[in-house]
Amino acid sequence: MNKSILAAVALAAGFVANSSWAQTIGVSWSNFQEERWKTDEAAMKAAIEAAAGTYISSDAQNSAAKQLTDVEALIAQGAEALVILSVDKDAVGPAIDKAAAEGIPVLGYDRLIEDNRAFYLTFDNKGVGKIIAEQVKAAQPEGNYAIIKGDKGDPNAAFLLEGMMEVIGADVDAGKIKIVGETFTDGWKPDNAQKNMEQILTANNNAVDAVLCENDGMAGGAIAALAAQGLNVPVGGQDGDLAAINRVARGTQTVSVWKDSRQLGKAAGDIAVAMAKGTAMDAVEGAVKWSGGEKGVEMNAIFLAPTPITKDNIGVAIEAGHISKEQACEGAMAGVNGC
Repeated sequence: MNKSILAAVALAAGFVANSSWAQTIGVSWSNFQEERWKTDEAAMKAAIEAAAGTYISSDAQNSAAKQLTDVEALIAQGAEALVILSVDKDAVGPAIDKAAAEGIPVLGYDRLIEDNRAFYLTFDNKGVGKIIAEQVKAAQPEGNYAIIKGDKGDPNAAFLLEGMMEVIGADVDAGKIKIVGETFTDGWKPDNAQKNMEQILTANNNAVDAVLCENDGMAGGAIAALAAQGLNVPVGGQDGDLAAINRVARGTQTVSVWKDSRQLGKAAGDIAVAMAKGTAMDAVEGAVKWSGGEKGVEMNAIFLAPTPITKDNIGVAIEAGHISKEQACEGAMAGVNGC
């Protein structure tokens, strides 16, 4: 065999070998303002690089239009699988169409993209809503409740509310609990949540006994509004934000449902690499069939289990390395586990 043929064979063999491991994974983040996404990213990037893959990313900065151009750019950069944390459940469709046209698998990350061409990976968000409501209700079984929901374009806002209402719905019907304010919060932003809480307090002459917030950033905003009025009532949130865990220790927040971002990010990285290598969505390890979205579309999905962090088990987050004892326990009230 002449040298040119040998070189061609070697080149082809090298390409096949490289294509089996050197995957490029493109990640489109909706909004990097959230504290937790940086933790997700670190775990995702580590998982991809551990598989000898390449991580590339973009930040849509809460713009659905920018997310579409970001996805196109990631594809142009050679992404062989896409992880999309969508800005808007309805506006993301063209991005899925573009990926499908290029034969690129898509993983909907933590927010539902209700399309059977996308894999769905998240924590059990309905379960998260239930835990928030259970913990707040245990602290305040009756009275006036406010509900600070997330962005109306995010399906998780509806899933969380559904879980909350499974817990308090019967008491609302019985008049034991009265919902005196319920509002969406643009962009899940704490300052918007604070304004929403201020309006609810004004409308009810400060007669609010408990607050269900759909994430920790908004819980912080709600707590700031309550504190300005000299109020300290049970407040629930989720994400395991470091500031929220400290608020739990201080006694200003009742629960933060911790969705270990490292676990979710690693799973996304592993799944994206597997799909880039040709693993079918229904062959992903741990995948189940699920059709619980608004449209009832059957999808392949994995749901991870969250952990509620209260004053009784803050030590769990400390022992896991999620937060240092100093961060968690600064200004803690007496009797906090782990402090």
